[in-house]
Amino acid sequence: MVMKSFLNSVYSDGSSLYVSNPKPRQGETIEIRLKVKATKHLRHVILRSREYGREHLYEMKKDRSSRGFDWYKVSVVVHEKVFSYQFYLVTADEVFYYTQHRITDFMPDESRDFKILVDYDSPDWMKNAVFYQIFPDRFRNGRPDLHVSDGEYTYRGHLVQQIKDWNKPPAMYEESFCLDFYGGDLYGIIEKLDYLQDLGVNAIYLNPIFWAPSMHRYDALDYDLVDPYLGGNEALAELTNEMHARNMHLMLDISVNHVSSDAKWFNRDGVFYPTDVGAYHNPDSVERDFFFFEEDNSYYQWAGVETMPTLNYTSERLRDKVYRDDDAVLKKWILPPYNVDAWRFDVADVFARNEHADVHEEVWREMRQELTSVKPEIILLVEEWTDCTPMFDGKTWDSTMNYFGYGRPARIFLGEPDHFSRRHDVLGKIRPEMSAADFKARILQFYARLPHVIQGQMLNHINTHDLTRIYNDPAVNRDEFFSMVILMFTLPGMPSIYYGDERLLDGRHTDLEGARFPMDWSPIETADEVTRKNFERYRLLAHLKQTSSALIDGGFKILYADGRIMVSARFTEDEMLLTVFSGESKDRDIRFNVGDLGFADADLIEELLGREVSARIEGEDLLMTVNAHTGYLLRLSEN
Repeated sequence: MVMKSFLNSVYSDGSSLYVSNPKPRQGETIEIRLKVKATKHLRHVILRSREYGREHLYEMKKDRSSRGFDWYKVSVVVHEKVFSYQFYLVTADEVFYYTQHRITDFMPDESRDFKILVDYDSPDWMKNAVFYQIFPDRFRNGRPDLHVSDGEYTYRGHLVQQIKDWNKPPAMYEESFCLDFYGGDLYGIIEKLDYLQDLGVNAIYLNPIFWAPSMHRYDALDYDLVDPYLGGNEALAELTNEMHARNMHLMLDISVNHVSSDAKWFNRDGVFYPTDVGAYHNPDSVERDFFFFEEDNSYYQWAGVETMPTLNYTSERLRDKVYRDDDAVLKKWILPPYNVDAWRFDVADVFARNEHADVHEEVWREMRQELTSVKPEIILLVEEWTDCTPMFDGKTWDSTMNYFGYGRPARIFLGEPDHFSRRHDVLGKIRPEMSAADFKARILQFYARLPHVIQGQMLNHINTHDLTRIYNDPAVNRDEFFSMVILMFTLPGMPSIYYGDERLLDGRHTDLEGARFPMDWSPIETADEVTRKNFERYRLLAHLKQTSSALIDGGFKILYADGRIMVSARFTEDEMLLTVFSGESKDRDIRFNVGDLGFADADLIEELLGREVSARIEGEDLLMTVNAHTGYLLRLSEN
């Protein structure tokens, strides 16, 4: 066992410390490195890859020794679009196999190999991005004159409503039908950019803004028009110009999977356009093949919602309109004068595929090629709630909302049933209890399948517009919620704050409309102590994400997972940040190894969030007392 203990210190990843160029070009020679504690037992380190189907074994040479560690390196030429590899660690009589997932004494499959994307580009601002998700109607009313009028139109048999009292809680769907407009607009966002920058936000994720009848705007009427109630096209240009002047970035949300049944292309009820416009009443129209019609004029609907007809991407003309033409929808908004930095695609899992036609991968690849041809740095981020790792090959998606690798297990660990399982008659009756070991496994099984550069681009979140705000659930401990926020900011990826979470915005945990309360703009100084502390911790974490080398491009490892306590580390050669989460009901003393990552000699231990902490290093281990329901953020370094 002593002989094998060096295995705990083996480490490599796809960052610049271990790969000479993390984003190489085809045919380029790169250097790959591995770090391990100096030991007499390790005889050889071999990098194993497969290139054009053939296995290659590269002997790695010891490059240098430093602070008790040996560094091995090897040069390889990358030819294919994805360079995948694992390491063989050879002793006198055994071979151990190291992948992104773990070290084994048996030969693993290749699903969790280290992966380098070749000829892949993504902007460096994603490495230290802190996103703030805004639901436009509920954030800030900057121009009251833009507000919709009561009864101005009818949609699905219901009259639109102007909510005159900003502080009124939203009604449930059965009363409002998503037609209750509070009047938030793009000018209101511009007014609050100072607030967001002070909070530490440098990127905004903006829910749909295109002209639509509902307040959520996922049922677009016309993709070429920013909703006039939000300020129109001019307001978007003004917003992006102001954001870019502040070195901030904007991601727009869009659903090009379906449109409103009253959309210009479809126009079933003739509410916004005369009936000689659109596909529904005009079988010979250009737009007719944009949809899946039956002979009786029935049509295929997204999720069975009759007001959301699904788009048919077997239509070449539809592809032209959405992403191929010079003035296509997805190109128009990323080019001047709007210059949007990223797209977030709604329901990307079902996009361009159903029982009528499946052109999913073909369309995604074609779309990426078209958009990057006019804006190479554009980001394609998608909504996907399940395992989607095959799509991260450098040719389709750049990122996803990290429901599967973080959001869903995080909420289960906090005590909430899984969002998907709870809808099922049988599964919904079981309230799972997740241990720290299970939580660790859920995170690592997903991250271990991602190329390193993609890991750092995951959009990590706890609350979103599609989920209730979990801290409003009385069954969830609020201290544990904030501990989970620390992990959200310190995982590889981009943290995303759902508007108002920093202020513990009120809401209902019983229905989705309860997660869309209007923003509280009362001075934070007048809030209660719990809310003020929550706000200050969000601000500290957001600024830390933008300045800490460990969080921007450092290594990642989960060092401890027992009971309901988990400890994860982000680290460089000089600094380690430890996130400690406790869901225990009692205080506990824990011990975990920091020497294997090179921090046994750390003589400075700081708690960055103002928590009282008892922690010390003894030998190779850090010993600390973890209080019940408490989270910590520790920094280890040497004076």
